[in-house]
Amino acid sequence: QLPRGLTMKLHCYPGTDSLYIELRAGDAMETREIADGLNADFGSDGTVVGLDIDGASSKLDLGTLEAIALPIVSLKAA
Repeated sequence: QLPRGLTMKLHCYPGTDSLYIELRAGDAMETREIADGLNADFGSDGTVVGLDIDGASSKLDLGTLEAIALPIVSLKAA
């Protein structure tokens, strides 16, 4: 089992039409645009802590989540 704080979380922000994929807990020390409308947040150790997708509703079906071959032990929906 992974240490606490390594739970991936999806955050939807309708007000800004963005989807944030939190890969690990922690503050982003640097943000880089890696493609048009896709920003990667990096922690102090240089690892990716999250991905921010701008204009998410026009790029993704935010009403459906499909997990393929993920070893899901716990699934929470808020």
